[in-house]
Amino acid sequence: MMLRSAPLHLATPAAILTAAYLLLPHVGALPSSLIGLKIYGPYLLLALGIALSIAFQRGRALFALLTLAAAHLGHQLYLQAGSPVLAAYTAFAALCVFVPFNLAALSLLRERGIFNAHGVQRTAVLFVQLAFAALVLRSGRTGFAAWVYASLAETPLFATSPVPQLGLVVLALSFSIALTVWFVRRSTIDLGLAGAVIAFALAVNGVTSPNTFETFIAAAALILTVAVMQDTFRMAFRDELTGLPSRRALNERLASLGRRYTVAMLDVDRFKGLNDRFGHDVGDQVLKMVGARLVRVGGGGKIYRYGGEEFTAVFSGKSVDEALPHLEALREDIATYQLALRGPQRVEAAKPDEKRRGIGVTGRAVSVTISIGVAESDERLTTPEDVIQAADKALYRAKNRGRNQVSR
Repeated sequence: MMLRSAPLHLATPAAILTAAYLLLPHVGALPSSLIGLKIYGPYLLLALGIALSIAFQRGRALFALLTLAAAHLGHQLYLQAGSPVLAAYTAFAALCVFVPFNLAALSLLRERGIFNAHGVQRTAVLFVQLAFAALVLRSGRTGFAAWVYASLAETPLFATSPVPQLGLVVLALSFSIALTVWFVRRSTIDLGLAGAVIAFALAVNGVTSPNTFETFIAAAALILTVAVMQDTFRMAFRDELTGLPSRRALNERLASLGRRYTVAMLDVDRFKGLNDRFGHDVGDQVLKMVGARLVRVGGGGKIYRYGGEEFTAVFSGKSVDEALPHLEALREDIATYQLALRGPQRVEAAKPDEKRRGIGVTGRAVSVTISIGVAESDERLTTPEDVIQAADKALYRAKNRGRNQVSR
């Protein structure tokens, strides 16, 4: 499933980078009334991203945007036509090393918010880098730039880029790190950082071309800003443990339903006993497994996490009779699935009374069952709340009849 969803996740940064590339030839032709957009546009996008990052407490995106803002300011101060050559080379060397390094480091770090000790530490690191670059620029020393520009290998690839060889290596490593972290975590912020590395790489490789640096810094800012909004949406409408749409998403879906629909309430049997015996880590593994199996529901059903060990399936435009075969298939699939446990502990085999209660244990594997209650809208059940209550009552009937069954 993760591999299938990857192209969809990559679409946004790819679209922004493509749009920046296509718009680049037209930036220089902006009319005089819009000339300020070329100068201040990147700052506006950076400011927007910074404001959203602060509002939603996305610390990693904030410090990535601050890094890009510092890079854009450095370009404006030291990399314009007529700038002293030594200062330009030193500033460009600092940008090619520090910016991708920061983006990669932020991708490796966990989200820790902003206004706390972690935020102070990350701010301090950024200020140390700025202070170092300012000190080198003010002193006129050439040692740092000479180190960055030192030749690593003689290849045609390195010869075609204005970026120092060390900078190209750091850019490649930074992108690889950010992309790998995104592939593991599937966080939109991590993908935004990977996209920002690509945009910055295009910016510095085109530093000698008019408007290229500004255009791709703006693209990097936009990629991160969109990532912040996507991450905020995910937090609001996705359950963090299972990855399923949350109850808030369910409420919005229910409000948009037509006159005919079926709702099923699904509950993991004896989940409290499972937690008490094996601990919450195993309980979380079970909920993840159940969620992953439930999303396979057919018949046009959509699964949501209702809360705790309870899930909801919504079948728009379907009757109970049409939904029942798909719910039965879900029940059987989960009942027969053996969940391999992670961790060093080895669990004991299930006791006879536990087997009767729907808890199966074999060596390093656990199996569970679910009970399902289902109801459909009709002349008596006219609102989604009525249908959910009816499905909930049917769920209790399934529990009282022995569990591991579907009731209507």
